[in-house]
Amino acid sequence: MKYGIVVFPSKKLQDLANTYRKRYDSHYSKITPHITYTLKEAFEADETEINKISETVASIAKKYAPLKIHASRISSFFPTTNVIFFRIEPTEQLTSLHQELQNQVNIGKPKHVFIPHITIAQDLTATEHDDIYGQLRMIGVDEQETIDRIHLVYQLEDGSWTTYETYRFTGAE
Repeated sequence: MKYGIVVFPSKKLQDLANTYRKRYDSHYSKITPHITYTLKEAFEADETEINKISETVASIAKKYAPLKIHASRISSFFPTTNVIFFRIEPTEQLTSLHQELQNQVNIGKPKHVFIPHITIAQDLTATEHDDIYGQLRMIGVDEQETIDRIHLVYQLEDGSWTTYETYRFTGAE
């Protein structure tokens, strides 16, 4: 089964992201807006492995205080891909959490550089990307919030994602 480790922002930030996602994101119906690559990309695991991974994520979550995030601007991964996103400003806390998950949840090396973000548009043609990106950059984003939990999610047969387990950030880091 395919799993992932994500952080879901507040309903307010999810609603803002969804105003764009419902028009520009082919994965809109598959998963709630989430902070991607902050933690881990999707990975395969069997039942025995996922129990160990779940225990590891739980122990890591206990060490961290709730995450303070700032969605500061609209960015793009162009020319690598035509993905547009809310950039989440990297903090020492996010970087440390990312590193600890990479080091302790042994599921392979990351495929991408650590760039915390919330995807708002993907699977666009080059022309669509250029048009939409220019418009969204002018609108911008500036949202700050605190997130108090992390989620282990898994993919269903229809390609949608649902929560397997939720862990609260209860530490002081």
